[in-house]
Amino acid sequence: MTDPRLFLGVEPAGPGVHPAAWRRPDSAAEHLFTGAYWVDVVQAAEKAGADAVFLPDGFALQPGGPGVTRSRLDAVAVAARVAAATHGIGLLPQAAVTHTEPFHLSKAIASLDFAALGRAGWEVTVSETAAEAKAFGRKQVQDAAALWHEADEAIEVVTRLWDSWEDDAEIRDEPTGRFIDRDKLHYIDFAGDNFSVRGPSITPRPPQGQPIVVVRAAHPESTAVAIRRADLIRVAATDLAAARARRDELRAALAAADRDPDSVRVLLDLDLHLADTVEAARAQVRELDRWAAADSPALRHLGTTATLRALLDEIGRDRIADGVVLRPLATAPVLARLTELNRKPVAGTGFRHRLGLHRPLSRYASPNREIHATT
Repeated sequence: MTDPRLFLGVEPAGPGVHPAAWRRPDSAAEHLFTGAYWVDVVQAAEKAGADAVFLPDGFALQPGGPGVTRSRLDAVAVAARVAAATHGIGLLPQAAVTHTEPFHLSKAIASLDFAALGRAGWEVTVSETAAEAKAFGRKQVQDAAALWHEADEAIEVVTRLWDSWEDDAEIRDEPTGRFIDRDKLHYIDFAGDNFSVRGPSITPRPPQGQPIVVVRAAHPESTAVAIRRADLIRVAATDLAAARARRDELRAALAAADRDPDSVRVLLDLDLHLADTVEAARAQVRELDRWAAADSPALRHLGTTATLRALLDEIGRDRIADGVVLRPLATAPVLARLTELNRKPVAGTGFRHRLGLHRPLSRYASPNREIHATT
């Protein structure tokens, strides 16, 4: 890896992961559905030295009834809004494959990569509920095996479409009047169980060539896809010992699949709240719990910036995970304190480069052609 420091991501779920976070006076929940809110949040994460921001999304209302934060903006659109207002932080929106088409997803993430100058990625998700199926009315609820088989095919289509333009396909040759070299656009000719896509894309190859793909290894079906496809794998664990065992298990599976384990980072989800003292943090979360029950499979840390720093040092030193995704129980107070970690904000380089990953040549390009890329 080119950057040895522990990867630090932030997942700001609106006012917070806790369903009652909107009731805090500092939540700014009245601005939740404005572009300015998300610019402020992502800029704060970038100022704190976060490597990436994960933007949750889905096609169903958050569960819990009228007492919790419900509804959300489109994560890809939010990422596009904040792209011009940020400089180095990676932008990783969730986008579901179950009721969408991979051609549209390919175009959306490629466009985001252009808008962010090579800082885009895609967290692959599926839609599991009857409510989501009924919202589209195109097919019935699928089981996990069918959902993740479809997701596997969708990722294959999306990544082929990203490659369907060679890097130098756009020539803008005035003497001949040709904007593109048609010989450097390629049909992908994918035919699977869920999709039949000829291609090529109508969007040029993204600045990173292949934007970063994220998959959450939550159960066997998604784990199998993560091992085959992901650059970043997200995991949840109840304690540090379980997290380290999960990382070791995934690295062994990557090696068995002929992938270099050092080319994939395993990221541990961490729900957290920070205050002046540990007891103050616990008291504030108890208040949130009185308003609404919170249930999460992620490890939880309630404390101060100093106790968080010690935990992150332990995770990195003992190789418990390759990085952490911080999930603030209440977004505003946590982001306000993360700058105390004294992490230097990331430079404005391509996200793939910053992860130590090479920029791949299009699979359809001649292997003898050299492409000189800057991201």
